[in-house]
Amino acid sequence: QVQLVESGGGLVQPGGSLELSCVVSGYAYRRYTMGWYRQAPGKERELVADITSDGIGNYSDSVKGRFIVSRDNAKSTVYLQMHSLTPEDTAVYYCNLPWRAALGTWGQGTQVTVSS
Repeated sequence: QVQLVESGGGLVQPGGSLELSCVVSGYAYRRYTMGWYRQAPGKERELVADITSDGIGNYSDSVKGRFIVSRDNAKSTVYLQMHSLTPEDTAVYYCNLPWRAALGTWGQGTQVTVSS
């Protein structure tokens, strides 16, 4: 059974940085693309970044140049470094396998709040 546990969220001031982590278990995730998604209050969940099995990151326009996605396959962990945060980045952040996301199966996520 796939388990994804996100952590690292919190309260940060505008312009600040956070690093999120996602530990994956129960799945040979290293062969697959992993995504970071977020859902802001009153909005639909959106994909903000993903990383291929080869370590190539892709980003939505809203985070490009500010977020960096990476993975450590030895630790079964995916990371999301977030810089120059703005209040518009406030959301619950989730990691997921794209096929799981398509099925509507999600973990608990981690809350990121950007506020002064």
